Amino acid sequence: MEEQKQLIESLFEKGEHFGKTTLELWKLKALDKSVDVASSFISWLIIILVALLFFLTLSIGFGLWIGELLGKDYLGFFVVAGFYALLGLIIVVFRNRLVKKPVSNSIINQVLKD
Repeated sequence: MEEQKQLIESLFEKGEHFGKTTLELWKLKALDKSVDVASSFISWLIIILVALLFFLTLSIGFGLWIGELLGKDYLGFFVVAGFYALLGLIIVVFRNRLVKKPVSNSIINQVLKD
């Protein structure tokens, strides 16, 4: 009878140890996924920042060049601004297909990746 009691206590201790180990494993997996998503986000943020600076400089150059062709510098900047307004309108209209779905799918793929 005493031996059965010890076996049951041993079984409960092993079950408790298994539960704690499983919980720790889940925590570590969640941490790994969080760090993976965060690092992807930061790397994309840096890429976007560099691209933004590139396009800003390029836009100023195009604005000055088009302004020179049209005879007035400000007209070139108006043309470039009109292009960006049209591009912004297209992005607003198609934001779900162009922005929301790809970003959502990327995050889901990062989280579910083994």
